[in-house]
Amino acid sequence: MLLNCHTYYSFKYGTLSTEELLKEVTSGGFSVVVLTDINNTAASLDFVRRSKEFGIRPVVGVDFRNGVKQQYVAIAKNADGFRELNEFLTPHLHDKKEFEAKAPNFDHAYVVYPFSSKLRDLKEHEYMGVSPQDLLRLPFTEWKNHQDKLVILQTASFRNKRDYNIHRLLRAIDKNTLLSKLAKDEQADFENQYRSKQELLAIYQEYPRIIENTEKLLVNCNMEFEFGTNKNKKRFTNSEEEDFELLKDKAFEGLKYRYDQVTDEILDRLNKELKVIRELNFCSYFLINWDMVKYAMSKGYYHVGRGSGANSLVAYLLRITNVDPVDLDLYFERFINPFRTSPPDFDIDFSWTDRDDVTRYLFDTYGWDHVALLGTFITFNHKSAFREIGKVFGLPDEEISRLQRNPNPAEADEYGKWVIRYSKYIAGFPSHGSIHSSGVLISDKPISNYSATELMPKGFPSTQFDMYISEDLGLHKFDILSQRGLGKIKDTLAIIKNNHGVDIDIHNTKLFMENVRVKRMLKKGEAIGCFYVESPAMRMLLTKLKAEDYKRLVAASSIIRPGVAKSGMMREYILRFQDENRREEARREIPELYRILEETYGVMVYQEDVIKVAHYFAGLSLDEADVLRRGMSWKFKQRNEFAKVKNKFFSNCKEKGYADAIVQDIWRQIESFANYAFAKGHSASYAVESFQALYLKAYYPLEYMVATLNNGGGFYSAQLYLHDAVMHGAEVEAPCVNNSAWENIINGKTIWLGFYLLRDLERGTGKRLIVERNENGAFTSLRNFVTRFPISLEQLIILIRAGAFRFCGKNKKELLWDAHYLLGHSKKTKPEKTLFQTEVKEFKLPELWKHKLEDAFDEIELLGLSIQSPFELLKDALPSDLKVCHLSRLINRYIRIVGFLIHRKPTKASNGKIMYFGTWIDLDGHWLDTVHFPPVAKEFPFRGPGCYCIEGKVTEEYGFLSIEVSKMERMPNLSLEDVTK
Repeated sequence: MLLNCHTYYSFKYGTLSTEELLKEVTSGGFSVVVLTDINNTAASLDFVRRSKEFGIRPVVGVDFRNGVKQQYVAIAKNADGFRELNEFLTPHLHDKKEFEAKAPNFDHAYVVYPFSSKLRDLKEHEYMGVSPQDLLRLPFTEWKNHQDKLVILQTASFRNKRDYNIHRLLRAIDKNTLLSKLAKDEQADFENQYRSKQELLAIYQEYPRIIENTEKLLVNCNMEFEFGTNKNKKRFTNSEEEDFELLKDKAFEGLKYRYDQVTDEILDRLNKELKVIRELNFCSYFLINWDMVKYAMSKGYYHVGRGSGANSLVAYLLRITNVDPVDLDLYFERFINPFRTSPPDFDIDFSWTDRDDVTRYLFDTYGWDHVALLGTFITFNHKSAFREIGKVFGLPDEEISRLQRNPNPAEADEYGKWVIRYSKYIAGFPSHGSIHSSGVLISDKPISNYSATELMPKGFPSTQFDMYISEDLGLHKFDILSQRGLGKIKDTLAIIKNNHGVDIDIHNTKLFMENVRVKRMLKKGEAIGCFYVESPAMRMLLTKLKAEDYKRLVAASSIIRPGVAKSGMMREYILRFQDENRREEARREIPELYRILEETYGVMVYQEDVIKVAHYFAGLSLDEADVLRRGMSWKFKQRNEFAKVKNKFFSNCKEKGYADAIVQDIWRQIESFANYAFAKGHSASYAVESFQALYLKAYYPLEYMVATLNNGGGFYSAQLYLHDAVMHGAEVEAPCVNNSAWENIINGKTIWLGFYLLRDLERGTGKRLIVERNENGAFTSLRNFVTRFPISLEQLIILIRAGAFRFCGKNKKELLWDAHYLLGHSKKTKPEKTLFQTEVKEFKLPELWKHKLEDAFDEIELLGLSIQSPFELLKDALPSDLKVCHLSRLINRYIRIVGFLIHRKPTKASNGKIMYFGTWIDLDGHWLDTVHFPPVAKEFPFRGPGCYCIEGKVTEEYGFLSIEVSKMERMPNLSLEDVTK
């Protein structure tokens, strides 16, 4: 009876989740219902999947509208009809084209038009829909004698008055207007509610033919759909047998590249993996990843393969990853097991400059009809819900911000109460579709079998459903990511080859894994600019773990993740690593658990540890254990299969006789970190990239720092990366019109800063300047520059103040006089090429006052950094000359030291109050670390960037030195007024 139902995936229109819709129609006495969201099929397949739980036979369709004006409702008779609707919807979404008033000739779908009193010809599959309101005028129209083409069209968008209010608020948000100014034709009629079957039958009781037509239409619709079976591209070659032979051949080829000596252990592991991959029909999945990586390597693109697939030897041999699972003893069942229906995860990172081309290769190779980016939904969160609802009520920004901070109805006025109330209602509602950060789908059948697609800004189509529905379907994503760390490696290698003529095979892990210089740097935390190991927290962790080898870095990469740290197991791992007695105590307390996790001292560190504990400790099957691991995401937790496995975990542990307190503690650990921890292979992949970066920095530190800056830096500011380059012997020069490029470049030990750093210099100006210099030689003077290059006075002043004409032999003030003289009466120079250049009159200026710090002030304003030491900018004399190198002799002593602030990290103490960890550099440019407990953090707060005088006690824990701060004051910098006195 309900042919036109909306969920809240009718964005900013509908008000019910899929589950709420199913509950509503079940309580309304329906056994079959049609979901027809507006201009999308985002929820259709999830609706079909979940309907069985509620005893509902699902039918799906689309409510085609131009804005809110309904053109017609199309209802799929079957899966072919669903595909037809998607195929029709897609080009309209791509081209933002309006729907015509007449529907196309669908072969497998019905069409229901909104009621019109005028009689019209309708095809066999077409009907006229009659709403309860239309019944009043039906007897006065020509349709009264043609009821064979009439069906019930009760649009259902909300349940009650509250839902209707939510609908109106959503419409106002969508139109970006005040609720009081929302036009009537931009919102639904209040009658568009979910009515019970009994109520509808009563309304239409005088029109049994209309009821009969509606029921007949529904009887002819049957949306059978198979979930959970693999729908990815099934064959890479012509057959599955050919796929296996190709995969096997390429894997055995890879043995020669990866191993000097192939052992029986390696061959046994390889044959075991190939057997399971073949049995589970994942050969094509592996080969597509191999093909993608092969294409990238042919183009000179660098990549890192990670995810659970990094536990795979086949992936290592195909060069999808650089992680040796035999050497690391990676857990086979985390990568794949005979019960698994989904292929392993391959997260493949490319440089941010290369990712789009790799993505386009997949579309071009496997077909634009079969490839799509994976969609996702942007939802209203606490902050955005308050913001949007506050706006439609007309509240000022400061009032909205106040309500966000203090959503207490008792302290709010009438409008504030409405904002607080309805913000809670719409929190979690989808606002609009977007794309998953990395997912690409490659399906065996066309994507239109499962979804319409929308065109994303870069020109790639995206599905309307998200990863959860994709997994339910059996469409498993390929993860294509970008990261700037790979850009650094790629550019460093290019600079090294250009400047030194050296070719480095950075994928040859034997080159750097046992390198003494690299290991020393890692142990000391000398990793500025290096992927994943440069942060203060990681530097502290590596120091405490004495991490000088690959395996210890692998563990560190996972235990620093939020979940492990939050559970308290990061600190426990450090303590057990350092203290043999603590390890023995843990072994005695829960010997079964310690035996399973002996490598990590009884601490769950990796994702596969969840599987191991669930399987060996709690007695779950491998597929149940994997459900438990995947189920830690909040959305999966809501599903029945997760609840069943969780209950079985506890019941099995009880049967085994484990103490309740122990089981509860283990569950707490699982729950707190499983969704955040890495698979061991994933951590190992990160560690490989860290070692690659460390190797390049160890032997080519200046080239590596230039590449780091050119790829957007990393954890720290550009100022620190330049400082690190100076610590390695670099001379840093401000931009120069004769020596600089758009990006930073290196010549010997001199780093010339690029024009891109000049905040207000136009990109076109900088790029054209370089072309002119390359074509016609270096500029000889400011006058020569303006006669050759068209530039505005404003842009010229930026270059002069940045010191870009310092080769001229004049100071900035003299050059500014010349610039105003040369360009003062024109908006832009208009160079004309002539045989002889006429001389422009030179002026003899009196000697102009100049202070050395003026350049520093100009650099800070124009570049956002200063080439000079920050300590040279201080107004007052240094209160202490103490340095970090002295601290090891001052443990437990109170000291005073001066540091330049690099980073501060807030966190919560055990009492819930805010405390900080600070990172600084000392007078010599070396690291200084501080701890600010809540009372000190409150009394002596951070007051922005700069140099601080720090007082406190020197502490040491497992080789890591820090200062427990008792007092801290920011030191004032010099100003121009100070230097002119």
